[in-house]
Amino acid sequence: MSTVRCHRDGLTLAALVAAVTLLVAAIALSLVPQQAQAASLVRVTNFGTNPTNLNMYVYVPDRVAARPAMLVMVHYCSGSASAVHNGNGRDYVTGADRYGYVIVYPEATRDGHCFDVSTPNALRRNGGSDSTGIMSMVSYARQRYNADPARIVVAGFSSGAMMTNVLAAEYPDVFSAGSAFSGVPAGCFATTNGSLWNSQCSGGNVQKTPQQWGDVARAMYPGYTGRYPRMQLWHGTTDTTLAYPNFGEELDQWTNLNGLSRTPSFTDQPKSNWTRTRYGATGTTATVEGVSISGVGHELPMAGMLAYSIAFLGLDNNPPVTTTTTTTTTTTTTTTTTTPVPPPGDCAVTASVSAWNTGLTETITIKNTSTTAVNGWQLRFTLPGGQVITSGWSAGYSPASGEVTARNVDYNAQIPPGGSVQIGFQASHTGNSAVADGFTLNDARCAVS
Repeated sequence: MSTVRCHRDGLTLAALVAAVTLLVAAIALSLVPQQAQAASLVRVTNFGTNPTNLNMYVYVPDRVAARPAMLVMVHYCSGSASAVHNGNGRDYVTGADRYGYVIVYPEATRDGHCFDVSTPNALRRNGGSDSTGIMSMVSYARQRYNADPARIVVAGFSSGAMMTNVLAAEYPDVFSAGSAFSGVPAGCFATTNGSLWNSQCSGGNVQKTPQQWGDVARAMYPGYTGRYPRMQLWHGTTDTTLAYPNFGEELDQWTNLNGLSRTPSFTDQPKSNWTRTRYGATGTTATVEGVSISGVGHELPMAGMLAYSIAFLGLDNNPPVTTTTTTTTTTTTTTTTTTPVPPPGDCAVTASVSAWNTGLTETITIKNTSTTAVNGWQLRFTLPGGQVITSGWSAGYSPASGEVTARNVDYNAQIPPGGSVQIGFQASHTGNSAVADGFTLNDARCAVS
């Protein structure tokens, strides 16, 4: 009997030791700091009216802004939300991480995964096709993430570019701006036989006057008399899928919708094979902007292009969001450190103002922090309200107020690596003598010290 009792006591003791060991391990595990789950692409269901059975995905960065902008990112034919999120739309994701905006991805589920920009239902506001489902996504995300209604924008590639034009035409009261890469004018792909493909339009053979194209878009929202979104249009000159003439037709449409002359206000070449034209204004957020890419086919966007789109859409208007790290020590003292996320670009700006009654002078130092020389530069910045430039030195300035562009003169066009140039201006003011802000050098945001 004693042997049996000893055996049972041994089992009881072993079980007790095992239980205590598991408890200690559980407590220890709970005390180990757990890594926060990184932001990822998430599918949303039951988001509202969805007549064509689209899928909805969202990307909400770990550090979302308190009142974030919202980008609707529309994929190409045969594409998907994950394809653009992880592929040629990835720079938008990087931008969201930096500036705290939310990205909404509609995903077509029909054969071929193209968006409907052709049928009569697709080409009228609340018509009951893809655009209706996408607007349900916008309404859902706007409420769910407290999005800024003044900064809801849309961008797309190919089929998504065509949908970008359609959404901006049908819902001009919702979208503030759009970027369309390799698209066609809103309404160009219209069909009456149920097909989603219009070979006349894709071949660049549908041509209208600016007024006619404007009327096509206005018919999608009859009776609307408000403003239309700003629009940025991109196209490769050797595109044979959606032929290059569509680029000019798009420019005709959006300049007309915005009441602008087809004569550019500004033309430059940000890169050797790019020709950029701006209409209505000369700055980064011009009313209409077109970028023609010489020698490139149906393969947009390419590396570096989305940074220009982010700036045009105003998605970088928020200051870079910050990372806050909280560490608790064994004495329960809490230390909080805030680390700013660095802005993009290889430039730094220092600005100082000397003011008097109704005037001021501002001195600006531009430093090239990259390892390559800057050959020709444009520094854009925004003047506080009430300030008007009356004269300047070491650069040409235009316009005199609001968003200003300072352009190099002959003797300071090159800024060597690590080098700097100093420019300045005199301005009148009505009480606000603060320094300018929002500095970008050749469309790359600069650090400010």
